[in-house]
Amino acid sequence: MTTYREEFRRSIEAPEAFWGEQARRIHWETPFEKVLDDSRPPFARWFVGGRTNLCYNAVDRHLASRAQQDALIYVSTETGIERRYTYAELHAEVNRMAAVMRSLHVKKGDRVLIYLPMIAEALFAMLACARLGAIHSVVFGGFAAPNLAARIDDAKPALIITADAGARAGKVIDYTPLVDEALSRAEYKVPQVLLIDRQLAPERLQAPYLIAYEPLREQFFDACVQCEWLESNEPSYVLYTSGTTGRPKGVQRDVGGYAVALAASMEHIFQGAAGDVMFTPSDIGWVVGHSYIIYAPLIAGLTTVMYEGTPVRPDGGVWWRLVEQYRINLMFTAPTAIRVLKKQDPQLMQQADLSSLRTLFLAGEPLDEPTAQWIQGALRKPVVDNYWQTETGWPMIAIPHGIEDLPPKLGSPGVPSMGFNLSLRDEQTGDICAPGEKGVIALGYPLPPGCMQTVWGDDRRFVDTYWKSVPNQQVYSTFDWGVQDDDGYVSILGRTDDVINVAGHRLGTREIEEALSSHPAVAEVAVVGVADAVKGQAAFAFVVLRDADRLNAPGVREGLEAELAHTVDTQLGAIARPARVHFVSMLPKTRSGKLLRRAIAALAEGREPGDLPTIEDIGALQQVKAALGAGG
Repeated sequence: MTTYREEFRRSIEAPEAFWGEQARRIHWETPFEKVLDDSRPPFARWFVGGRTNLCYNAVDRHLASRAQQDALIYVSTETGIERRYTYAELHAEVNRMAAVMRSLHVKKGDRVLIYLPMIAEALFAMLACARLGAIHSVVFGGFAAPNLAARIDDAKPALIITADAGARAGKVIDYTPLVDEALSRAEYKVPQVLLIDRQLAPERLQAPYLIAYEPLREQFFDACVQCEWLESNEPSYVLYTSGTTGRPKGVQRDVGGYAVALAASMEHIFQGAAGDVMFTPSDIGWVVGHSYIIYAPLIAGLTTVMYEGTPVRPDGGVWWRLVEQYRINLMFTAPTAIRVLKKQDPQLMQQADLSSLRTLFLAGEPLDEPTAQWIQGALRKPVVDNYWQTETGWPMIAIPHGIEDLPPKLGSPGVPSMGFNLSLRDEQTGDICAPGEKGVIALGYPLPPGCMQTVWGDDRRFVDTYWKSVPNQQVYSTFDWGVQDDDGYVSILGRTDDVINVAGHRLGTREIEEALSSHPAVAEVAVVGVADAVKGQAAFAFVVLRDADRLNAPGVREGLEAELAHTVDTQLGAIARPARVHFVSMLPKTRSGKLLRRAIAALAEGREPGDLPTIEDIGALQQVKAALGAGG
């Protein structure tokens, strides 16, 4: 039997042979002439000359064998709407959307900016872009107008697709004023806006560029739009990384390499097969939504569950009831969501029939051991971590499947995935770190299929940002600290830019968070570095308690702060003790679960949070601001 080490070594030393085999997983209208062109580092080209289409691989090719299988189950606990679409019905809806877009003069190579909530039409729009050869740029439907305007100016879209409103936690968020303001702020003048009316907000079709979708959908109800066959290395989409400041940084993805990588990952990492049901409660505004709500499950012939709502509305058992109702086999979410569910009534999980669920996958941030142990014990199912980035498009560290059964290790997302020539590098010298030594997680050239090609419109920025950060080496920097053990397992220690310098001591905020999280009263925590005139930086902790009501009792706040300080002292030493502990009821984070630490740090320093918070995060940021003002 082939071992993981043997197969991984082959993927690094003989990438053309390895990826040439994986390429058989998708349809090629025109066969590729060369698996890899690595003649121009750091720009790699995969499956050169091959022509394919993401929409065809996700939808059309399944019609012969599974036309009547559910392709999409759409559920909104915000509106009470539930709809199922077979592959045949999905094919029809995507053709209608593509015909509407074509009637608005969208063509191959045009950018289409999608600013939508989690509705089925968002999936139709993404696949319709792929069908036409247009480049979609999905902007999370909660980004404020200035951030949307910056993306408009960078992508220069031929069309914006939006809705009258989104809904989150029972609150309606009117999108059209945000779009109007963004259009007025942007230097680039978008010619037209397609509006999907959910009838959640007032009608806003006054502006001449606004076009209603429904009448056009009816007009093109029986449309059949042929797929545009694209050379493998033509761009499929641009996705702006969350947390960018100043000019947005658009991650540009290809077509063929992305399709092959996702198809391979569904078997080798996510253990999914055609006919399975996969539930990824994230958002299409993030890379998890692109890869594992939309493209990967459909390319592999699964049923994907698309969800609008929160994990605790109407109550903390809603996700588990969805598992039971739709016989979900695979679930993929973030550790933050599990920590939220951990605070709910345990009966809500126990009342649901979870027999269909095979595996829970977690990613988006490091998985702490207390959370991992709790969910493993509560579910009594495999809980599998993985690690990746917007830039890589699929997991670079995971537990491999189907090669050999490597056991998971608490505190580690696993071992390097096939094709990722991963190493830990010394931040000062660039040398490879010995096992157990902390270093910057880096990737050698070429990056495997599915990873970013470049920064949209700015090759120089791609090189300077990602390939010049590690001294004396031309390797890709993830900007994450890690440590690798003798067995090859990698543990993530936090962002290199989340390292703070307190009186000359470099401290990882992640380590402090881990220590605070071990206290039984703590549900969630974020630690940020704040400028300090004496020490350079000071650590501020923002803590969500399991029982916030206890803070109302006299003396409890001071006692808890002292206990938390002692916990850090015991585990990390007094130097790592937070200068202040602020208690809040919620923390701002993306829907994929990443804490918006830079926004929190900006508020703590009296600065504007910049291009980080979404509309939905404003309440959480206001709590942070109030806690800072109140001194606790």
